[in-house]
Amino acid sequence: MKHTTIVTKATGGLALAFAMGILSLLFFAGCATLFKGTSQKVGYSSDPSGAKVYVNGQLVGTTPFELEMKANRTYTIEFRKEGYENKTVVLNNSIGAGWIILDVLGGFIPVIIDAATGAWYSLDQDHVNAALEAQKAGK
Repeated sequence: MKHTTIVTKATGGLALAFAMGILSLLFFAGCATLFKGTSQKVGYSSDPSGAKVYVNGQLVGTTPFELEMKANRTYTIEFRKEGYENKTVVLNNSIGAGWIILDVLGGFIPVIIDAATGAWYSLDQDHVNAALEAQKAGK
């Protein structure tokens, strides 16, 4: 009988420790930071493929490819390919109101953490495609 009681107490203590750990994690981290993170994968493609992609003026790859990007920033994306007109696209972000509501319900600390890390933001697109137009003769 004593052996069963000891196991039950140990199991109860382990469950309590686990529950306290989860609650601490939720209390000391924001919802968006925990579940979404601060970056987002964005795919890039072009028609025709093989265009060089510049993000905020820096070459980052040749289509098609994917790139992990910070979600709390706005980006200017430029597609360049020999014989085609350059195509510029702006990749904006927005704040997810749902994350803010969850953080407010969770208390003051999650609000501070998600605001500081930028985890509330999401990029407006997860794929950017550019239909490139051939340059006109004489250019």
